Amino acid sequence: MKMNEIACPNCDSHSYTKSGFVKGRQRYKCKNCNYNFSVAKKGREVDRKFVIKALQLYLEGVSYREIERILGISHVSVMNWVKRYNIPRLESDAYAPTYKLMNHSELLTFIINRENLKEGTSMITDLGDKYMLITWQMKK
Repeated sequence: MKMNEIACPNCDSHSYTKSGFVKGRQRYKCKNCNYNFSVAKKGREVDRKFVIKALQLYLEGVSYREIERILGISHVSVMNWVKRYNIPRLESDAYAPTYKLMNHSELLTFIINRENLKEGTSMITDLGDKYMLITWQMKK
């Protein structure tokens, strides 16, 4: 990281000196306001597309662990997004969602057979190189 990229979070000055380490991270002292600060740690950012897809799946009734297996994103991350964006869980005991992961040719074969689409309400969603078919059926 270049020295010019860091700015004091208090006064936005680029004039500072190194001032030791705190919890393994470099600490700086601003020459203008004498404020001590560390540079924010960069975490692994998840593409917004996956956040939106995870929240859509959650709303469709897919469990946290299933979302983790499908998208490869931690179920804890999905739980945190649900809390952050205040997403309500749809409480419906009448319908049970089931899902299938398919590639393009499997999906075309499934759709060509009209009998498959009479089982219940269905939705197809894109998951990169695969597709997910979510079907809701009345519970018996």
